[in-house]
Amino acid sequence: MNDKKRPARQRDGDGIARWAAQHAAAPEPLPDRAPRRDDNGRPRSYHAPFSALLRRWGGTLLHHLLPGACALCGGDSDDALCPGCAAQFFGPAAAIARCQVCANPLNGHALPARHPTDAERPSPPATRPEEAAGVALLCGVCQAHLPAFDRTLVAADYAMPVDQLVLQLKFGHRLALAPLCARLLRDSVLSQPDFTLPALLCPVPLGPRRLAERGYNQALEIARPLASSLGIALHAQLAVRLRETAAQSSVAPDRRQQNIAGAFAVPDAALVAGRHIGVVDDVMTSGRTLNELAATLKRHGAARVSNLVFARTPPH
Repeated sequence: MNDKKRPARQRDGDGIARWAAQHAAAPEPLPDRAPRRDDNGRPRSYHAPFSALLRRWGGTLLHHLLPGACALCGGDSDDALCPGCAAQFFGPAAAIARCQVCANPLNGHALPARHPTDAERPSPPATRPEEAAGVALLCGVCQAHLPAFDRTLVAADYAMPVDQLVLQLKFGHRLALAPLCARLLRDSVLSQPDFTLPALLCPVPLGPRRLAERGYNQALEIARPLASSLGIALHAQLAVRLRETAAQSSVAPDRRQQNIAGAFAVPDAALVAGRHIGVVDDVMTSGRTLNELAATLKRHGAARVSNLVFARTPPH
């Protein structure tokens, strides 16, 4: 069909379309805009201000939405422990004289807190006469029968309410308490100027069955942050448990040594020989488990064994 036979309206529409195509203006090019760059020359992301704002205020917002609580008293606290509980149960006022070998309290007397005046602050803190003389403080039991380990350092007594930290960590699956226990234990270790840090840390091992039931070894969970904060190497498998044993707390006192005897082994004696080994645990009760492990380490050549334990059960 030629143009003359096409409807006039269609011919007009085709002409308009051709005219528009011939006279359409080319789009003007957008001006070059160099991407905004940061001080290091990297292109700056448009999300950077929001990310910086989130980093700056995210913690504050989270605190208001999910306020922290003290692990002991339950009061509002930005830290795992509120300042009051930290001072009452782990501060200088809570320090007591302990046997340097087994960490049992000596007569239960609290060490006097010293609050120096401004003029006295440059001077070192006062020490007990027996500390100044370098005399080791031993309880009567350790004087009569020295255990296989050489030293025990603890953060606190295993008593209310501090025992709740261990119980929640051990049986309540509150693994977030392990770094707190490690920090408090670290502070106790570093407060002993006469103590030489071990060369290697070894957690008290669990048997395969109990490890499977619980899902973790609480001693190892404490040992990891403790090793990091003290700058000491950690060997999780330095000692292994050869056989399953009943929990010492469930065994009569006169059968505890029999229950734990021969329970441990050291797979690689070369890691132990001639070295100071630090054994990490959550609680020390009778000390039989730690004594058996220390004896095993020394049979494989350990020069010295120190126990780093979060809580010590006082003698009844």
